Amino acid sequence: MEKHTVTVASLPLNDHTLSNIQIKKANLLPDLQSRLDSMEMKEKPIMDAAIPYRDLTDTASKKESIARIIDKLDVETSLRYQRTVEDTYCNVYSYDYCYFAKVYLPTVWWTPESLEKIIQGQDVEAVFEQTVDRIYSSAIHDWFLEWGSNFGWEKMFTAEEIQQKVNVHGGIGIICAKRREKGLSGHIVPVVPETELHKAYRENGVVVYPLQSQAGKLNYNYFSEVRKDWWNDDLYSSYVFYYHE
Repeated sequence: MEKHTVTVASLPLNDHTLSNIQIKKANLLPDLQSRLDSMEMKEKPIMDAAIPYRDLTDTASKKESIARIIDKLDVETSLRYQRTVEDTYCNVYSYDYCYFAKVYLPTVWWTPESLEKIIQGQDVEAVFEQTVDRIYSSAIHDWFLEWGSNFGWEKMFTAEEIQQKVNVHGGIGIICAKRREKGLSGHIVPVVPETELHKAYRENGVVVYPLQSQAGKLNYNYFSEVRKDWWNDDLYSSYVFYYHE
């Protein structure tokens, strides 16, 4: 669900300092109709007790539980993430992955009017298509730059760096690319911990293509070399690497 990239992440802030602004998460409540076997309610968290959350006990438990999340979401076959004639759903899968990993990534975000009210100290409730709207991958790219640090995201700079952070600490990596042509699909993909069976692609011992998991035109539970450095494609004007513990 990427093709309409209306930017609701941005707001002219004038004298505001982003790091000093307390912005609450734009979250809708889980819904029983938001399921892996349904195309409905993609803007809401999945309500499914069978899907595990990331176990934050230690690094090993984090990585093991991430593997279980990937296995259970099963992006390759779950109806929720299958492309349609109109759309692909990289942003929905990335949101779900982060949600069960206990990390905040928006799938809806405050409208400019709501954001201004929040900055002014007003209490605003998240109401779909009133105070919040869907946010797509190109706009999420901008959201990371404007708001990511407020929610614990740390900017990374290389494929090697982000893969190492994910592997060593069991955290959450994201690659997000902004489409050059306004209104067309960007792309967003989790970078995931390597396993015995699934590895990043290295040259001379350095990660060139991280281990990733994606929904898109093609869905992969795990991939690395098959899509090369997709974020450098001329389709995209910019990309970001971000990491969250």
